[in-house]
Amino acid sequence: MMRHFILATFLFISFKSFSQEASIKKEKWHWNKASKQDTTAGYTQVLKVDNILYISGAVTNDISPEGITSVYNALKASLFSYGATFENVVKENLYTTDIEAMKKYNYVRKKFYKQDFPAATWVQIGRLYMPDSKLEVELIAHLPK
Repeated sequence: MMRHFILATFLFISFKSFSQEASIKKEKWHWNKASKQDTTAGYTQVLKVDNILYISGAVTNDISPEGITSVYNALKASLFSYGATFENVVKENLYTTDIEAMKKYNYVRKKFYKQDFPAATWVQIGRLYMPDSKLEVELIAHLPK
C-alpha cells in the first residue's frame, strides 16, 4: 500500500512539474486605446505572448513609395507600442495584389530594416479583406528577455 502511495505521489508531482499551464497570458494593443481589440472585425493590432509580438497586417490601397511608407510607419507604431523596433522583427509576411509593383518599390521597405532583414514571405493574391487594399504586411517580433 505504501509503495502505491509513493508511486502515485511521484507521478502526480512529475505530471504537475512538466505540464503546461492551461491558459496563456495575452497582452493586447489596438489603435483605439480605449479598446484592446476590434470586435467588429475580430482582431487586435498587437498581441504579446511571453516576449513575442504578433502584429496584425497594416494595409494600403496605394502601392507606391508613399503608400508603402505609410504601411511601414503603421507597423513601426505597432512595434513601438511595446518598445520594439524593426531590429526586433524576425518574420514578415507580405500580401499584395501586385507583386511586380512591390518588387519595384522594395527599396522603401528595405530602409526600415537598415540592412537587418527578417525571414520574409511575399505572396500575390487576388484580394485582401478590405476590398480596395492592395498591400498588407504582418510581423512577428521578439523582445529581449
